[in-house]
Amino acid sequence: MTQAGGHTERVRQRTHEGFLRHKGFLWAQVATGLCVVVIGVYWLTAIRLHEPPSGGSWLGYLLGTMGAGLIVWLACLGVRKRVITAGHYSLKAWVSAHVYLGLSLIVIATLHTGFQFGWNIHTLAYALMMLVIASGAVGIWAYATLPERLHGNRGETTRRQMLDMIESQDRQLHELAQPLDRDGAAVVRLSIEDTDLGGGFWKRLTGSYDDCANRRALARLRNLPSPTSAKQAEALTKIEQVMQQKAETLALARRQMQITAVLEGWLFVHIPATFALLAALTAHIVSVFTYW
Repeated sequence: MTQAGGHTERVRQRTHEGFLRHKGFLWAQVATGLCVVVIGVYWLTAIRLHEPPSGGSWLGYLLGTMGAGLIVWLACLGVRKRVITAGHYSLKAWVSAHVYLGLSLIVIATLHTGFQFGWNIHTLAYALMMLVIASGAVGIWAYATLPERLHGNRGETTRRQMLDMIESQDRQLHELAQPLDRDGAAVVRLSIEDTDLGGGFWKRLTGSYDDCANRRALARLRNLPSPTSAKQAEALTKIEQVMQQKAETLALARRQMQITAVLEGWLFVHIPATFALLAALTAHIVSVFTYW
C-alpha cells in the first residue's frame, strides 16, 4: 500500500513538473555543457591563431552551421505544438529544450561572429536573434509568474461570474433609477450603456481606463443637485453604493484581462521577429556563399 502511494505521489510530481524543471533541468545541463565545450574550443583556437577566430574560419563556419540549425529547429516549435505525443519527445520536453538551447544561441552566435559587427545583413541577423531571445525570455517570465497572479487576482471568481456580476449591477442601477429626474437618469444611463470593460489590446495591456464611464457617472452623481424628495435621496444613496461595487468588479475584471494580455502580448514581438530572423538568416547565408 505504501509503495502504491509513493508511486502515485511520484506520478503526480512528474505531472505537475514545469517545463523549466523538466527531468531535473536536463536541457539546462545539456545547453550549459554545449556552451562550455564551444567556449573551450573557441579559446583554444584563439590561442593557437593568436587572434579570435572570425566567422569565415573553420570554427566560424562550424558555429554558424550549429546556430543556423538551432534557429530553424527552434522555429519549428509552433508546428510541434499541433502534434500530440508523450514520453521523451513530449511537448513539455520540447519546450524545455526550446528554452535552454535558445539561450545557448547567445554564446554560439556571438562566438560565430568573432565579435565583428557592422551595418550589414550579418549584424542584422544577429540583432534579430537577440530580439527573439529577449522576447522569449519575457514569455518565460510571464508563464512562470503570471498564472499564479491570475489565480490570486480572481480568487474563486471566474470570468463568467465577473461578467454576470456586472450585468446584475446594471440591472440594479436600472431599477433604482426609476424615481430619478432626467439628469439623474442620464447619469445612471451613462454607467449602464457606456462602460467599456475591455477595449483594444493596448488598453487592456496598460490598464488605461481613466475615461471609464462608470467612474465619470460616479463623479457626476455626487455633483447632482440636492434631491427633491426622500425617495429620490434614498435611490441616489443606493445607486452610489451599487456604482462603487461595480467599480470594484470592473477593476477586478480589468486586472484579469491585463494579466492575460501580458501572457499573450509577448508573442506579438516574438513570432514576427522569428520570421524576420529566418529571412535575415537566409540572406546572411546566401550572401556568405555568394560573395565570400
